[in-house]
Amino acid sequence: MTQYGFFFDQTRCYGCQACATACKDWNNLEPGPEKWMCVYEWETGAFPSMRIHELAFSCGHCDNPACVPACPEGAIFKEDEYGAVLVDQDKCVGCRSCAEACPYGAPKFASEDPGAKMSKCTMCIDRLAAGDLPQCVLACPIRAFDFGPMDEMVAKYGNDRRVEGMPDTDVVVNEVFKPLQPKQDVIPLDIERLMALQKKRGTLPDTFESVSDVIDIPEGIRFRDSLHMKNLTAQEVMRATRNDLG
Repeated sequence: MTQYGFFFDQTRCYGCQACATACKDWNNLEPGPEKWMCVYEWETGAFPSMRIHELAFSCGHCDNPACVPACPEGAIFKEDEYGAVLVDQDKCVGCRSCAEACPYGAPKFASEDPGAKMSKCTMCIDRLAAGDLPQCVLACPIRAFDFGPMDEMVAKYGNDRRVEGMPDTDVVVNEVFKPLQPKQDVIPLDIERLMALQKKRGTLPDTFESVSDVIDIPEGIRFRDSLHMKNLTAQEVMRATRNDLG
């Protein structure tokens, strides 16, 4: 078996959701938490040094997937041609043991109804069999994705298998990442002068009373302040991945 996998360039992604939308369209998935491709977005830092992080992730199709042994029905397996981790819908009973086991939140459910069956990224093996790339790869307008045999991905892009915030686990994904680089000041910035200019508005009242009102962010103010991939309810999935809240 030749193991296939993805490359994702975090420095390019701006969270447009084209990959997630294309995945739902190709696989006939209804709007809602059954998101095989998730675009996670979170914020760190404070003005003037805040940063938005994006991570588009579907499934790691891991060499040692935690979901496979966790399934009591033997419904999850690793197929032989591309190394994709798949689920047999006829065997799945919706017990959610796979979701508990997977550190990356790859198993998805369309609803909270008891017995709702698991579904997940299939690596688009139907497209691969026809000689095409996965739909998410083709849909990205700024080419943040690549796909192919993992030895080729590693040779082209290195072997970084995680970005900041991803779970620290022995379950290693078959995906290579180009993480965000540390933020650098391109030009010198006088923070005190900047804040003074931001505070004063001529004859109007000041925009804030003290600098700490702007740069010290109280707990709970940010809608999403960290990457959270393991989401076990529909509400958690939607909170971690959708952009029309908060």
